Amino acid sequence: MKRTALFASVVVIVASAAVAAAQTASPYAGQEQRSIKALSDQEMQDLREGRGIGLAKAAELNSYPGPLHVLQLASQLELSDAQRAATEKLYADMRSKAQLIGRNIIEAERNLDQAFEGGRIDPAILRAQVTAIAALQGELRAVHLETHLAQRALLRPEQVSHYDMLRGYGSNRTPHGGQHHGGG
Repeated sequence: MKRTALFASVVVIVASAAVAAAQTASPYAGQEQRSIKALSDQEMQDLREGRGIGLAKAAELNSYPGPLHVLQLASQLELSDAQRAATEKLYADMRSKAQLIGRNIIEAERNLDQAFEGGRIDPAILRAQVTAIAALQGELRAVHLETHLAQRALLRPEQVSHYDMLRGYGSNRTPHGGQHHGGG
């Protein structure tokens, strides 16, 4: 009798644990309420604003400064008037391109979401829409990376080194490549 009661208790405990595990909320819980399931409000705002959202880390962390941060550090970097004007133009051009691509990404994600929501999705549609989104994301990243590349060319090597130090990337870094940088 005791064995049967013990066995029954173990079965109840295991079953309860299994039910609790099955009822554990997904990390996506609540996101089904989003207007576009794959994008948070913050992600959509970042895309609309043309923000970098980490897309240029390969450049930023390898001594290729970004124009927004260069402008924020203009005094410490001792930018010349020509450097400041060129950086402002570079930033404005990048932001304009990034905002357009960002809006296109949002629209493409909306289309994918609606295809799933409406049950109008099949493997060919899925592949086409995901490929289009990936191309837009690649284009957005390229715009940000190209801007860092162009920004570096506007600065003297010592300004790039100082930028790295001010951004917390280390004080002993030196720009690589031995390429001539602008400066004006």
